[in-house]
Amino acid sequence: MSHPMVVDTAFRSDERFSQREFFAWLQRRPASDINHYELIRGRIVMTPPAGWPHGSLDRRSGMRIGGRILQVVERDGLGVVQGSSAGYDLPSGDTLEPDVSFMSRARFAAGPAPQRGRFVGIVPNLAVEILSRSTARRDRTEKKEIYQQCGVDEYWIVDPERRVVTVFHLEEGRYPTGERVLAGRIPSRVLPQLELTADAIFAD
Repeated sequence: MSHPMVVDTAFRSDERFSQREFFAWLQRRPASDINHYELIRGRIVMTPPAGWPHGSLDRRSGMRIGGRILQVVERDGLGVVQGSSAGYDLPSGDTLEPDVSFMSRARFAAGPAPQRGRFVGIVPNLAVEILSRSTARRDRTEKKEIYQQCGVDEYWIVDPERRVVTVFHLEEGRYPTGERVLAGRIPSRVLPQLELTADAIFAD
């Protein structure tokens, strides 16, 4: 007997937490816990590791995007690039960990000084989320709304399975319909000097 595929396998707490309480809760997690946690609308959301082949696809896409962005940012001294283990305490009260993120040099200098081992209290200029079966719905809805609300200038949704990148640019406080890129250069306004194509991200 076949069973329907479970698409959203994340778990969400019933109890509500502040960002401070969420950080304290994370400190009590055992080192063996390999799940991913974020604070979304006051509730802790746990996402389990992706299985084969999605874990491999997600990791490969993230490394290609992050590596290319880091190369350009470091070359031109543009700011700070962070990977999926870096969290942001956003002004909405949410704590999110985008797969790749970029903060401009000016925004990083103007924001609160980061504290070692704590989440960054700065809104990134660019956030990239790489879809998996357990995060796709959340990345397209809740997290998109949070990034928009907090003023993230550019948001990429990367779908390794369908091999498409959707780019949203903040205009007058909102994300209009995103630009879908199946091939060719990613149209970044935050990093216009970035030469990165969808073909390169999804190359086999």
